[in-house]
Amino acid sequence: MEQGSTLRKLTDDEKRRFYADGYVIVRQAVPKALVEAARNRIRGAERGENLWMDTALTDLVNRSDLTPVLNDALGRFDPPSACQVGILKRRDPGESFNNVGYRDCDMPYFGAELHMDGNITIRSPQEPMEGTPEEIYRRHIASGPLGDIGRSAEVLGHNHTPLFQDPEMTLSLGSFNAFLFVCLNDQTEEGRGQTMVLPRSHHASEQFFQWQRAQNGCIGPEGPGWSRLDTKAQNRCGMVYMPDTMRDAFTNADSLTTPDGRRWPKPTPVLMEPGDACIATYHILHSGSRNERGTESRKNIIFRIRNKSRQPGQVLTGISDHPDRGWSGEWLEYEPGNNPWERSKNAMCDQWAEWEGMAGAVAEGRKSAETAKA
Repeated sequence: MEQGSTLRKLTDDEKRRFYADGYVIVRQAVPKALVEAARNRIRGAERGENLWMDTALTDLVNRSDLTPVLNDALGRFDPPSACQVGILKRRDPGESFNNVGYRDCDMPYFGAELHMDGNITIRSPQEPMEGTPEEIYRRHIASGPLGDIGRSAEVLGHNHTPLFQDPEMTLSLGSFNAFLFVCLNDQTEEGRGQTMVLPRSHHASEQFFQWQRAQNGCIGPEGPGWSRLDTKAQNRCGMVYMPDTMRDAFTNADSLTTPDGRRWPKPTPVLMEPGDACIATYHILHSGSRNERGTESRKNIIFRIRNKSRQPGQVLTGISDHPDRGWSGEWLEYEPGNNPWERSKNAMCDQWAEWEGMAGAVAEGRKSAETAKA
């Protein structure tokens, strides 16, 4: 299917719900033949084989209704040439420390670690760390794949994402527009490893970015109001994937807790059948979850899409959550006057500006929100 096709698009009601909730499920967006081809390719993969650039998987977008749907809602984008192969085997809760610094078995909501994409992840210490917060921070970033190179924009995580996106270290999150995942197996019942989302959190993220930028121009972790590490977590070295003010805004007395009494926002499982797909905004808090009840491995093929207008001179593969830099943190070349990090900050503070087909739904939603405040 060629980009520009108008075979399918979101309805006006779907666009309204997408604006309000930050995600929308497109039922049976991918033909059964493409789903089966992708499943067969995964099933036939050799041990250790990486399928991230296999056409049987990228065809899930490039040859399906997802291309015209995104063309209409978002605009023109580079056809994906790579993807994240999100396979989660069935397992019971474990004792290991997760990325937020708690034991897997102690985390509520099937182990969900709600986060925004574009953040560095360095493997979590499996023994509680000792020392001052400053000492823990230094040792933690030194445990990344490049070793102890100090605090700089050169530091990379094990997820290939840089500690900071820009040389001046004013932006610590990569960004894009659409987070897209395609379902290849039955995920209609909770507990099967579904992606979890926190509806409406994208509005709070945008407002928080705007506030950070107004304080000192720095956005993301280590900017105003957002610590990088949580030294009060069980292992004293948890990644802070959401600012405390956002976590507090989405918790109440009914929220489940970890053993230390900390409340965690309750996410919504995205329940889908094979061939369904979910389109979510970059800003939404989301997470994979533990596959405790599945009859097979959870199979979601994940893409990260950005409107071509932000950087027309760059070709994006569809996998990176930090496309202003190379996959392994390389510094890309931009023409004079093109500051990619300021463009990304603009998009993060006005998340719908690049969604060309969402203007009507966004205007309507914002007007309703203003009326409700009055």
